[in-house]
Amino acid sequence: MKTIIAAMALAAAMASPASANMCVRVHDIVSTESKDGKLMTFKMKDGRILVNHLQGICSDLRYEGFAWNVPGTEDICENQQSLKVLRSGQICVLGKFDVIRDRRAP
Repeated sequence: MKTIIAAMALAAAMASPASANMCVRVHDIVSTESKDGKLMTFKMKDGRILVNHLQGICSDLRYEGFAWNVPGTEDICENQQSLKVLRSGQICVLGKFDVIRDRRAP
């Protein structure tokens, strides 16, 4: 019985694909904005608008510029990338992206 349960659990784990983190290229970002330090809006060259749910509150992001921490890559990936607020030095980490407007929308 234990073998059957273990085999079923393994099969279920293999059947469901691991969700990949969404990434965007730094050069494809037109602008970013955060009004509340919790959400960051990305306007993309292709017309999409993305919102990232920051991990935690990044209060200084509302008032100051920032720099990405993207060593060796041009991709900004959800749940992986961090940024540093220039004046205060506060470190903020991206959470999950949501697509607010798709490029196909008028």
